[in-house]
Amino acid sequence: VAALAFIYIQMRLFATQSEYVDRLAAAIEAEDHCTSQTRLLIDKISQQQGRVVALEEQMKRQDQECRQLRALVQDLESKGIKKLIGDVQMPVAAVVVMACSRADYLEKTIKSILKYQTSVASKYPLFISQDGSNPDVRKLALSYDQLTYMQHLDFEPVHTERPGELVAYYKIARHYKWALDQLFHKHNFSRVIILEDDMEIAADFFDYFEAGATLLDRDKSIMAISSWNDNGQRQFVQDPYALYRSDFFPGLGWMLSKSTWSELSPKWPKAYWDDWLRLKENHRGRQFIRPEVCRTYNFGEHGSSLGQFFKQYLEPIKLNDVQVDWKSMDLSYLLEDNYVKHFGDLVKKAKPIHGADAVLKAFNIDGDVRIQYRDQLDFEDIARQFGIFEEWKDGVPRAAYKGIVVFRFQTSRRVFLVAPDSLRQLGVEDT
Repeated sequence: VAALAFIYIQMRLFATQSEYVDRLAAAIEAEDHCTSQTRLLIDKISQQQGRVVALEEQMKRQDQECRQLRALVQDLESKGIKKLIGDVQMPVAAVVVMACSRADYLEKTIKSILKYQTSVASKYPLFISQDGSNPDVRKLALSYDQLTYMQHLDFEPVHTERPGELVAYYKIARHYKWALDQLFHKHNFSRVIILEDDMEIAADFFDYFEAGATLLDRDKSIMAISSWNDNGQRQFVQDPYALYRSDFFPGLGWMLSKSTWSELSPKWPKAYWDDWLRLKENHRGRQFIRPEVCRTYNFGEHGSSLGQFFKQYLEPIKLNDVQVDWKSMDLSYLLEDNYVKHFGDLVKKAKPIHGADAVLKAFNIDGDVRIQYRDQLDFEDIARQFGIFEEWKDGVPRAAYKGIVVFRFQTSRRVFLVAPDSLRQLGVEDT
């Protein structure tokens, strides 16, 4: 029995020792693995530290290069070189064509612009801003190297304020705000000329706006420069050199400044942006420069306005065909302090005619004439007889200045339709 007990105890001791050896071996193996992993980690940390050191060296080199560049710029500025470059390359205005889904119209517009813009491209960088994703418009715009393409994608649902309204007018207003924010705030242009995708321009379009930019900068009572005359039909215009101030926003090819857009952008309307701009509360007594003979021609019979008034008012518009040298023109008569007297003298020289048959009398008088209207209904009746625009907005007839609408009648003579208070505002005695 004692022998058996001894053997049993020896076997238990051997088993215990074997188990201990196995555990010791496993521990040693685990320690070796841990040591190996630690060495790998140390190697990786060393590599990362090497990269960090390399990046720090690169940053130091870049900082040194930046300091050198800053010093170079300061040196150039001190020598006046920057100003010389600016005089040559500083844009007069960005030109943006607002487009949506009419690729055929857009192509005609781009070709008309490039015909005259190519030689002055540095002064008038060209942009196409597309609302939506029409593939034909996108493909066309991207096919031109001479312009920059912008795309406005707006997936927010449109909720019209009144039943029966066209959604298009709401989408157009959103697109205008987006595009002008991009050009003024992102690209930092000081002025922008807005065109639409159904317009042709005149040969002196860019020279006209360059002259207008000087007026815009000089006279803060001018809100925008327009290339359009609402009464610019062939039968009502003659002088390609004549410019006027107007209280009615013309649109259809116009230029505004960054400061004006900074004022308008935060309160931009949901729809009908052009009529909104014609409200007195928004233009706040400022006026617009317009030509007698249009520098843009609108050929878009089919569009968001559904061809409204196209045959009567848009199709007969005369696009200027005279190359006016605007750089040699003295336009100081258009400044606010000078214009009241300038325009007042024109009105004063016109022969006043009265009576229900005043329009008939105008046919038989050779020189300029003026006809006074009593109120809006009376104006609309007289305008209808001549064939000019009858529309008013917020108490102002289209193309009017201090209530006076002027147009040519049978070649060179002018007709002035005069409001009851217009002569007093101009300081002209009624005779």
